[in-house]
Amino acid sequence: MTRPLLLRGIRPYGVGDPVDLLVRGGVIAEMGAQLDEAGAERFDGGGLVALPGLVDLHAHLREPGREDAETIATGSAAAALGGYTAVFAMANTDPVADTAVVVEHVYRRGRDVGLVDVHPVGAVSAGLRGERLAELGAMAASAAAVRMFSDDGVCVHDSLLMRRALEYVRGLGGVVAQHAEDPRLTAGAQAHEGEVAARLGLAGWPAAAEESIVARDCLLARDAAAALHVCHVSTAGTVEVLRWAKQRGIRVSAEVTPHHLLLTDERLAGYDPVNKVNPPLRTAADTAALRAALADGIVDCVATDHAPHAGQDKDCEWSVARPGMLGLQTALSVVVATMVRPGLLDWRGVARVMSERPARIGGATDQGRPIAVGEPATLILVDPDAAWTVRGAQLASLSDNTPFEGMELPGRVLVTMLRGAITAEDGKVLC
Repeated sequence: MTRPLLLRGIRPYGVGDPVDLLVRGGVIAEMGAQLDEAGAERFDGGGLVALPGLVDLHAHLREPGREDAETIATGSAAAALGGYTAVFAMANTDPVADTAVVVEHVYRRGRDVGLVDVHPVGAVSAGLRGERLAELGAMAASAAAVRMFSDDGVCVHDSLLMRRALEYVRGLGGVVAQHAEDPRLTAGAQAHEGEVAARLGLAGWPAAAEESIVARDCLLARDAAAALHVCHVSTAGTVEVLRWAKQRGIRVSAEVTPHHLLLTDERLAGYDPVNKVNPPLRTAADTAALRAALADGIVDCVATDHAPHAGQDKDCEWSVARPGMLGLQTALSVVVATMVRPGLLDWRGVARVMSERPARIGGATDQGRPIAVGEPATLILVDPDAAWTVRGAQLASLSDNTPFEGMELPGRVLVTMLRGAITAEDGKVLC
């Protein structure tokens, strides 16, 4: 955008009286009452809530290799429409993002699309096989400047390999993100181990499979003085492990998904594979513990684990269906429903867990910045009073595997802006 843009009557972080915000050269040039600028384009905010652009630490964009389920272009569009200005693309592509060549491809494709900043996540182990470290240094030194490494989808189960990864990545100034799942405890598992799984005849997935790996890795991170990030926390027990570790100064952060904040294993009663996800949907007690942990900071942030799948991988019997759910366009609304409406978070809190903290964890220094003069104009405008009905076929993703189909959700993103350029407005992608 070459012309200045004047946003009238917006409410940064949803507090105070509405103010005007002038964007010039991609930067917030002025904030105040009754601003004017000759030749500026004008947008009437009408009291909309302004937040820093959202940052997703955990998304599967499927490119390269599974462009039938998602591409960087369609995933970026879904992200922009959901209020995201940066996404971290997981490494379980085909080929795996375990070399500088692959992460640079993902990075450059993201830049070519230009809707959001796409940060490739590098694999921890070559081919996600858990046998030897991937080219961590080369990926960090590449044009993609990778700082987050994860074998997500597969746990780094070997303790020595995980220790070496933590030590190596510490020297790169990065973080290792672990998919915490002991594969010996989850072999053949289909649902959270508990009453619902027993009633439905589904093999149980014990909470200890997650909790034991998180406990082990916290100790390894302590000894390595390294940064550990725990992906998609799903149990109350994991929350207590994280609390213990943080109280002792261990450098551990954690994320929770929107679906683990809202949905429980009771959804499995109809055997609809749209509800199959890894880790599985847990109990109402786990959901309550996760909400409380996000509110008090034991869980640092919300990450979507956006996992699109082609129809043939979801529209099949439960046992062979691929785990995963869409999340980019519904995440903010689910957080409004589970955290804002009950009073667990205010809008500043939403900015903290969906923008500021994930940007800091992932090393995206130009994202998650405050809405203030001199800062990049990377922000979103949200109508907190609006409601919308989720229809998978109408989402921007190539896939439609949303567990929120037909559900009315509160809060709607009306404008997404990346460094002064409007990328999405009123449900349409603009560039």
